[in-house]
Amino acid sequence: MSGHDIRSAARPQPDQPMVDIANYVADYVIDSSEAYDTARYMLLDSLATSMLAMKFPDCVKHLGPIVPGAVLPGGVRVPGTSHELDPVQAAFAIGTQIRWLDFNDTWLAAEWGHPSDNLGAILSVADYLSRKAEREGGTPLTVRDILGWAIKAHEIQGCYALKNSFNRVGLDHVILVRLASTAVATAMLGGSKEQIVNAISHSWIDNGVLRTYRHAPNTGPRKSWAAGDACRRALIHAFNAVDKNVVGYPSALSAKTWGFYDIAFKGKEFEFERPFGSYVMENVLFKISFPAEFHAQTAVECAMQLHAEVASRIEEIERIEIETQEAGVRIIDKTGPLANYADRDHCIQYMIAVPLIFGRLVAGDYNDDVAADPRIDALRAKMAVKENPQFTRDYFDPGKRFIGNSLQVFFKDGTSTAKISIDYPIGHRKRRAEGIPVLLKKFEAAIKAQLPAASVAQILEVSAHSKTLETMPVNKFLDLFAL
Repeated sequence: MSGHDIRSAARPQPDQPMVDIANYVADYVIDSSEAYDTARYMLLDSLATSMLAMKFPDCVKHLGPIVPGAVLPGGVRVPGTSHELDPVQAAFAIGTQIRWLDFNDTWLAAEWGHPSDNLGAILSVADYLSRKAEREGGTPLTVRDILGWAIKAHEIQGCYALKNSFNRVGLDHVILVRLASTAVATAMLGGSKEQIVNAISHSWIDNGVLRTYRHAPNTGPRKSWAAGDACRRALIHAFNAVDKNVVGYPSALSAKTWGFYDIAFKGKEFEFERPFGSYVMENVLFKISFPAEFHAQTAVECAMQLHAEVASRIEEIERIEIETQEAGVRIIDKTGPLANYADRDHCIQYMIAVPLIFGRLVAGDYNDDVAADPRIDALRAKMAVKENPQFTRDYFDPGKRFIGNSLQVFFKDGTSTAKISIDYPIGHRKRRAEGIPVLLKKFEAAIKAQLPAASVAQILEVSAHSKTLETMPVNKFLDLFAL
């Protein structure tokens, strides 16, 4: 806290958390090969998710210019489309693609979120700067540059999430996407430390959006474009700070009465478990097998294991017992009618019922036609969800970061399945050797489903060799994804 006298008009020194971010973004040298390797897979995974989202018209309708016809020839490429947009709107479009299916990476702690959401801002700025550099005879950014900025954005969002729960004060986790993207984008644009702090102060003054759209009875598709919106807002702050040199607000957090802490955080200062480094990227969770809210990933794996035993006895089921973490109970335990796609992919009962019945969980399973199967709601009505305290403890343990679930099915004749428990999903750091080949298959299938065969062949050739990929100019890489 600045301790600034509320009666004084003298501007205080900037709040330390903003200074710490600026110092990290501007000065920290990433020397972790594991972080860069993981970031490379994160980029491919995020682009896979983007391509899969192109099969959904409700996503595609958001991806063009906000005003019809407001295109920018030579502007930022939106993957899987022919759009060329100004970088601010492109950040929204790319961020929306990545997040639409709830299938990109995840970070779980006191706050939740999806750090690869920041690629909406990072890819947009990198492509904009690279195309500008080529026009002016300069040097474009490389894919490795993207990976470095992504590591820093992951770290900012993830380290804030470790100890600071924005959801408990009713704010959505995209507040941290806006924060991280603002800081990184300002640095990418050449901003000084002072300009980075200024931009960050504007991000905090924005306050945060409400989580209303993530929870019953108001769950809706805004949750799928909220991260894109945060990326768009971040670029507004970054361009304002660098190109217009806007004034910052040094005690945006700590100002008595008017600062973020007093207005939005119940007067509490932020807490931090560790200094910024590359911890978050190294430990990030990939959603590889199932497009499902992450607290349910291991529950879906449990259901998949039980499918063969249960599928022929659906009508004989008496009850289903589910144990999960406290966060899972709070976020995705839902009873009663589910109104839409967004409602269903945040309901643990739905995400278990589908694989028990069909032996699968894919993005299309949240659509109305699949949801109309009466067996799904009939099974949901037989499910009981409760917290397993050990799962909760392991969830918060910094040495584990588990996301445990267990599942057991009981039949009317008194028999039951075994109780299946899984501590961490295939996307966890402890299962990287098992998970990365699955991630690469996800990537290949996704680009084949959206892009021309010639483009797919080039992308697979480039991405198969880490050095080739990392030294490639960003704009040339994104050109491969254009239609």
